[in-house]
Amino acid sequence: MRLRVRRAALVLAAALAVVGVGAAEVPSAGSVQPLTARYGQKSTVGALFTLTSAGQLGTHFCTASVVDSPAGDLLVTAAHCMNRRTPGEVAFVPGYSRGQEPFGVWTVSRIIEDQSWISSADPDDDFAFLVVHQAGAGGGIQKLTGGEAVGVDVPAGQTVTVDGYPDARDQMISCANTATAFSPTQYQFDCGGYTGGTSGSPLLTDAGTPGGRETVIGVIGGYQGGGYTPSVSYAAKFSTSLSALYKAALGEAGSLPGVTAASLGRRCVLARAHPSRPWVEWLC
Repeated sequence: MRLRVRRAALVLAAALAVVGVGAAEVPSAGSVQPLTARYGQKSTVGALFTLTSAGQLGTHFCTASVVDSPAGDLLVTAAHCMNRRTPGEVAFVPGYSRGQEPFGVWTVSRIIEDQSWISSADPDDDFAFLVVHQAGAGGGIQKLTGGEAVGVDVPAGQTVTVDGYPDARDQMISCANTATAFSPTQYQFDCGGYTGGTSGSPLLTDAGTPGGRETVIGVIGGYQGGGYTPSVSYAAKFSTSLSALYKAALGEAGSLPGVTAASLGRRCVLARAHPSRPWVEWLC
């Protein structure tokens, strides 16, 4: 989990000026603060909550977003958000704002992670897919919220918008800036206010996407679990391992009928299933 609020602040250069979604440009002045996103503004992004034994929402602790899938039931977030979390005890609330749940509450039924993360918490594989469901729903969540495209190996230098849910706030924040190259495998995003709870927030760009559709190219996480200070965030670049995991997640979610471990080829095979837990782990 992101530890920014518990770690001493590091001395950093001033952040670049940013543009909040739907707002005028904000001048750079040390740690630039993001804007509070308007209610219902970002339907694909939501808060992850704990669920009580009675099935009620507990506290929100991370951020996730809906990605495109034929079954319409798939999210992406940071893998470290799922540490010590169990399907059935986590819920996703897209567009959440101060107790309002415009698209309802969706329970996580499966967690799908890369073996490199499972075995060694490799920061370059700090991403996970979640399958969600809602009792009585007439279809997947994507029918209500839309879904983001998944971008693999997108070069740094893209303007991205990052929406997330800090633990200390009860609504979404939003900020736009350039995703620079921290390393060949990690992006860096500079904007203040991204404290604990914003792990898993998608880096969204519409650059080069037909029709201006938003594409997620990474999620806050990776190096330093996403960053030790609120003004500098990191994200593992979605690469071939993410692409393979996405394909595995589509099969596990029922989006690709007939997909088996063998049909996924050498890159992804079923590693083991947990008889006591409703999810599988893949070697990718």
